[in-house]
Amino acid sequence: MTTATLTRGPAETARPGYSFRSTARMEWLKLRSVRSTSWIVLVFAAGMIGLSVLVLSHEHWATMAAADRAAFDPTNEGFTGLALVLGVLGVLAITTEFSSGMIRATFAAVPRRPMVLAAKAAVVAAVTLVAGEVLAFGAFAAGELVLRSPAPHATLGQPGVLRAVLMGGAYPCLIALIALGLGAIIRNTAAAISAVVGMLFVVPLILLPLGTSVQHSVGQFLPMLIAENSMTAVKPVAHSLSPGVGLAVLCGYAAIALVAGGWALARRDA
Repeated sequence: MTTATLTRGPAETARPGYSFRSTARMEWLKLRSVRSTSWIVLVFAAGMIGLSVLVLSHEHWATMAAADRAAFDPTNEGFTGLALVLGVLGVLAITTEFSSGMIRATFAAVPRRPMVLAAKAAVVAAVTLVAGEVLAFGAFAAGELVLRSPAPHATLGQPGVLRAVLMGGAYPCLIALIALGLGAIIRNTAAAISAVVGMLFVVPLILLPLGTSVQHSVGQFLPMLIAENSMTAVKPVAHSLSPGVGLAVLCGYAAIALVAGGWALARRDA
């Protein structure tokens, strides 16, 4: 009588889960493969440098009034509000996946949805911060180059100028992160972009008929006024937060939007 020996095969190995690093790498591949990413960065670059050149090349120092000369800020004049462009990038980084259905495959591969949003935030922050800072310094240099004498020129060594230029690159990055969080909550491209537009441009207009006291108390916490004061090197904007406090507030807005977005992703089905 023979005894059959049963050899137990190796236990099935569970599929290893994605780490944050591998998830971020996946998000980077997705972001750079989307054609709209390149176009948005190109539009942002052309707009930021082009408007800086356009605005400062048309400054006529000889015909300025004394009050205008005293308030003239060649650093601030070189930065025109284009943060909305990178805000669109932040929205598209997540809403396009919902509209195409790709988000189901993403969540199947990485079930921890808040980690997916965190990886997207890391990638969007890296791309927009690098693009923002490079173009902020480029816009500053181009603007100073076309600014005609005898108008005063700014240098990075002057008080407040380096801070203003750095904020010129950081502000669009923070708006992109806020937009990413709103996109995760709303999940619709048009609605999320409309929410970003409302936050940046509509809310300040709503405050206008409410009186100066409301404008001063509430307006100082709005992103546009924070950015305006933070990118000013000559004359601070009245009734506004200091640049350091303003930066902290914007970081807080971005953190709140992303935490809320992560919570919304975890609570709802794709």
